[in-house]
Amino acid sequence: MSSQYFKSTVLAASLAAIAGSAFAAAPADWSKVPGRTVTVFYPGTSPMEWINKGTEHSGARGLREGDSCSACHEKELADMGNKMVTGQKLEPHVIKGKAGSIPVNVQAAHDGANLYLRFSWKQPAGGGEKMDADNPVKLAFMLANDGLMIKSGKKEIDIASRGGCWGTCHEDSRTMPDAKDDKKTKYVEGGNVAGGRFLDLLQWQSKSNKGTDGHVADKREMTGGTALISASGEKKGDTWVVTFSRKFAGGTGDVALAAGKTVNFGMAIHDDFTRGRFHHVSMGYSLGIDTKADITAVKQ
Repeated sequence: MSSQYFKSTVLAASLAAIAGSAFAAAPADWSKVPGRTVTVFYPGTSPMEWINKGTEHSGARGLREGDSCSACHEKELADMGNKMVTGQKLEPHVIKGKAGSIPVNVQAAHDGANLYLRFSWKQPAGGGEKMDADNPVKLAFMLANDGLMIKSGKKEIDIASRGGCWGTCHEDSRTMPDAKDDKKTKYVEGGNVAGGRFLDLLQWQSKSNKGTDGHVADKREMTGGTALISASGEKKGDTWVVTFSRKFAGGTGDVALAAGKTVNFGMAIHDDFTRGRFHHVSMGYSLGIDTKADITAVKQ
């Protein structure tokens, strides 16, 4: 066997492997994939510091005792969003016309090596200031493993499993009323990628119609991950549809997925040209790969 033939064979195999990953196909018929409605709501100024303060947030005690945010608030998210978006509670900067909440249909599937997530929702009325004039819409989701412990009163709680991406929201982050540094992004207390103290972050932006793959540890990094294959979206009539393709395996700041594994999931939509904290967010949920969870990715 010639060395040239050997090199050609190795090259062909390498290209095939790359192509198999890069051109992984989402389900051809999403109508056959079960969906779950996840309500994203306007959170106002409700960072971790407020959530942990029992004199202001009655759920702080429940959080310390093991309750999750979604278990307590699942049925009242729309009402909560309306109170904050209108300035009745925790919002000094009211944006006229902004929706208090958005119901999103979330579907998940996989092919044994790649995860596919599809988000669809109706565009609500808007009309607020264009904070991010380039992007009418951005959609992001975060994944995290259990064990992201933080101090809450005299106890330590796993914020990843109980509060989802709320573990990255703090009162001193930029655009918050108490922020002193307009460059300070979301972060995790004691965040460290090597030590596993991070959340995996993927975002789609409407202007580029592409996605970014990053993470949140001691600060937010929008790049660095290698798990994202593609992210694309379009508006069909009054409905947005955004689809992500993501490899199970990744690199720095990527949460590894596998059949039978459950991870923590949270999402956010920056609607109507907004940026920073002026987004709609979900509570924390579980995402399972072929296993029972709040959202289950089934093999196609």
